Amino acid sequence: MKNKPTITSLLIYLISLVSVAQNTSEPTETEPLVTDRPDATESATTISPGFIQIETGSSYESFKENSTKFESFTFNTTLVRLGLLDNLEFRLGWDFVEGQTSINNNKLDDVSSGFSPLLFGTKIAISEEKGIRPQMALLGHLYLPFSAGNDYKPETTGVEFIFAFAHTLSEKSSLGYNIGANWLDDSAEASYLYSISYGYSISETIGAYAEVYGDLPENNTANHFWDAGLTYLVSNNLQFDATVGSGITEGQDILLSAGVSFKIPTKRN
Repeated sequence: MKNKPTITSLLIYLISLVSVAQNTSEPTETEPLVTDRPDATESATTISPGFIQIETGSSYESFKENSTKFESFTFNTTLVRLGLLDNLEFRLGWDFVEGQTSINNNKLDDVSSGFSPLLFGTKIAISEEKGIRPQMALLGHLYLPFSAGNDYKPETTGVEFIFAFAHTLSEKSSLGYNIGANWLDDSAEASYLYSISYGYSISETIGAYAEVYGDLPENNTANHFWDAGLTYLVSNNLQFDATVGSGITEGQDILLSAGVSFKIPTKRN
């Protein structure tokens, strides 16, 4: 029988990460951290040199078609972002996923579980916001098949490119949006990506967002989704989040997600 994460082990894992963040000497940077979670929209901000930011959590998704239901549990949605230059960050991500299929509410014995392909990439800041010109960044990712578990291992390397944009609308609100494309899961056809996210600061520590996002494969039906959530900024270097979402087109019935992000210096004073 395979060993698998549980909700209890996940909570212990998150608590240990928070403890690491709180016991680390305070960075000299005073700006609140900007994260690439919990929404699907990637931020246009890069991590400052000398800092590392860890964004992690878990999620649950369900899909139902006729009498067949597929449930996906992602126990470890970890993204590590390391600032290299003023306009360049290194990115490393890895997820542990478990999938369960049910037919007529009867769960099948065949459970898929394992790591998804390792994400390896960079984010490059292109320009700062000025007037009507948005803040802009370019992200490039490779998804490496040798790092994946047998149940989630493709034969070829996946590739993804995303342009990220951000506008400040007011003192409390902002708009972020992405356009891009990827070639994943051994597909020779491109899947074009989009997202648009509206963020609002309810208070100095609590933020809310709502977004729509999706993908448009070249030779398949487009997929469109929505989600919304809250963030709680404990300090400039520690943030919790929670999200709920669903599909606009047929497919995803529900998405639930929660996580934590924190930033620490790579050098001690």
